[in-house]
Amino acid sequence: MSIIDSLFGENDGDLAIDLGTANTLVAVRGRGIVLNEPSVVAIDKSEDRVLAVGADAKRMIGRTPGSIIAERPLKDGVIADFDVTEVMLRYFIEKARGTRRYPWSPRPRVVICVPSGVTSVEKRAVFEATISAGARQAYLIEEPMAAAIGADLPIEDPTGSMVVDIGGGTTEVAVIAMGGIVVSQSIRVAGDEFDQTILEHVRDAYNLSIGERTAEDIKIKVGSAAPLAEELDVEVNGRDVMSGLPKSVRIESEEIRRALDKPLDEVTKAVKDALDVTPPDLASDLMYYGVLLTGGGGMLRGLDQRLREETGVPVNVSPTALENVVNGCAKVLEANALSGGFVQSAS
Repeated sequence: MSIIDSLFGENDGDLAIDLGTANTLVAVRGRGIVLNEPSVVAIDKSEDRVLAVGADAKRMIGRTPGSIIAERPLKDGVIADFDVTEVMLRYFIEKARGTRRYPWSPRPRVVICVPSGVTSVEKRAVFEATISAGARQAYLIEEPMAAAIGADLPIEDPTGSMVVDIGGGTTEVAVIAMGGIVVSQSIRVAGDEFDQTILEHVRDAYNLSIGERTAEDIKIKVGSAAPLAEELDVEVNGRDVMSGLPKSVRIESEEIRRALDKPLDEVTKAVKDALDVTPPDLASDLMYYGVLLTGGGGMLRGLDQRLREETGVPVNVSPTALENVVNGCAKVLEANALSGGFVQSAS
């Protein structure tokens, strides 16, 4: 019997959650993805109360008075503020269950992802926050494994599959075979680090102060990891550091690519380090089947080309890069595979 085919029980209210540093996606069993919102909470410090969660809270970043802060309760893929994470999870769980919830409905079982490099204490924090937020039972699955399942890679075969999952806080590199992770590398350099690097470059090169949202927008519009057939440019608005007045500059993709060299070199090194310790037979599989890029950061223009040139291994970008992790968690639920070896319960 395959891992995915092992049965556990029926419960259409079960949830799959990709709890990301930048965004959280939730899928309901039998309904697919029902929620995709930023992992942000807006708090009024003067009254110690939550004002908004998700998309509404993200709109407040950089636009609030001093008493109101919009913060991400996760940092580098792990919980930085337990209480705020619990509030955020509770909100997302309640919203995802929506109108299908009845007073007599049981609390849901939840499969939730964690980075492969987290400690047992960090895993426990995710488990306890999920239970406190309203889950009946919580099951943890490592992000690269969930991404591989969501991308329909042959994880149960003796054939080696490599996943490079670049999220907001972490880059997860894993070689998977026979239903388990054979080799893994996890570094806390990913999409957020790309944004911060762009922010610092704009400040240093143009004396222009911009916010995180603007830096992310620059990355999406003109960011790249390899030369483009047709280079791009974007107009950037911010505050002049010297005069304090509003200012606009036009920035080209070539300079953003140069600015991103350092964090991209760290991602490349993580991939090379994983390949270096991959057993020879699995490494030969990778030369044939290639490496799958997934996660929001994996969609950076030219990143597949850069990794291909640096490693000599074929690299492909998943067409469902943003949804693979939550889809993988959902497939575990759909197949009732909660007793599978790659799913852990911290209870």
